[in-house]
Amino acid sequence: MTEWTRHDLLNIRDLSREEIELVLETAKSFQEVSRRDVKKVPALRGKTVVLLFFEPSTRTRISFELAAKRLSADTLSVTAGGSSVSKGESLLDTAKNIEAMNVDLIVVRHAASGAPKIIADALGPSVINAGDGCQAHPTQALLDLFTVKERLGRIEGLKVGIIGDILHSRVARSNLWGFTKLGAKVTLCGPPTLMPRDVEQLGVRVTYDLKEVVAQSDVLMVLRLQKERQQDKYLPSIREYARLFGINKEKLKSAKKELLVLHPGPINRGVEISADVADGEHSVILEQVTNGVAVRMAVLYLLLGTKSKADGEEKDGSAVS
Repeated sequence: MTEWTRHDLLNIRDLSREEIELVLETAKSFQEVSRRDVKKVPALRGKTVVLLFFEPSTRTRISFELAAKRLSADTLSVTAGGSSVSKGESLLDTAKNIEAMNVDLIVVRHAASGAPKIIADALGPSVINAGDGCQAHPTQALLDLFTVKERLGRIEGLKVGIIGDILHSRVARSNLWGFTKLGAKVTLCGPPTLMPRDVEQLGVRVTYDLKEVVAQSDVLMVLRLQKERQQDKYLPSIREYARLFGINKEKLKSAKKELLVLHPGPINRGVEISADVADGEHSVILEQVTNGVAVRMAVLYLLLGTKSKADGEEKDGSAVS
């Protein structure tokens, strides 16, 4: 079994297949904890985890907080509006002040791509990227992989369609790396204006034919249409997007019986996905939320609770970037 030696988790891109599988296997062992009457284990007793969120979040923040508490870690949640950043303090100064309080790990969410890496490079505590700009959201991809493997028993050889606003999606980027590393075949589909240039070089296929993707896929990852980006006129209208690329029951008529539909949330019902699909037989959206706690418990445990994470151990080149 591969040993975990990384100090931070910043991007799934640089994880090996074996490391991803180690996270998924560890998460499997933590699933049972959340089903107990007393939902706690002492694995991280005495450790302190800070949630440093500069972007709004509900699922990710609560999921990390629950994960840390179920491992018996102490937690502190800091949001942009309640921090000194709102008074003009720099991101790094805020992080250094948090470090000075002898915390063990900082979970960072920020609108700027690369912000978690800046903190990880400058500070001693471990850092987890909980979403940075359009770049990466590694724990979302890990929980998506876990959900699919739990349902279908494998990732290798599956056909995965990622639908929607690929250009602005950190979830799409992390998922395409995660699924391809575990042997799935990934197809991206969305409006041409919302497709990154030369993305095929990352080992994925691009098509603008939604019908084809739906018919061939074992897994459909439906992305949130980021309405806050639409002032840049990437689309004629949201209504037009829903008509052409929104997933509804009618468009799933050609889908495989065992098709799984995933969505990272929050959902724009009636835009990228209809209510009857979000709540329908193919949907595993709520399972993603449940599995997110186990996966984040696994990541926290691997970073803080394993023997390879000795006290005072200095960072080396193994940190994910």
